[in-house]
Amino acid sequence: MAEHPHAALVRRGYEAFVRGDMDTLREIMTADCTHHVPGSHPMAGDFKGQDAVIQMYGRLFEETGGSLNVDLRQIFVDGRGHAVALQHITAERNGKRLDEDGTIVFRVVGDKITDLDQCSADIDKDNDFWT
Repeated sequence: MAEHPHAALVRRGYEAFVRGDMDTLREIMTADCTHHVPGSHPMAGDFKGQDAVIQMYGRLFEETGGSLNVDLRQIFVDGRGHAVALQHITAERNGKRLDEDGTIVFRVVGDKITDLDQCSADIDKDNDFWT
């Protein structure tokens, strides 16, 4: 059975992210896409527009000295423009280690990602890691 197009799009995005291929990420996101990151730490917030999203991604790698690793575990789709990615994240920063599961809920319109809503298993842990 072939992978659903929305799952394939999300998978392509994860593959590009781990390679640092920001050009591919720009191709698959709308110009006005928004990535919502939960928490009260410096990396949290609503990043609106491709430039802001791509800059935030670059900062994730900078802040972790390139140690950030995102392992895509599974993708669920509803066939109506939503995909949920289950991921495992590891990173090191300032003597701290992040090692947790999370999800991103993607909104897809046509063949582009318009919104990314990140969900964390432990927001307090994230806040501590990023501050």
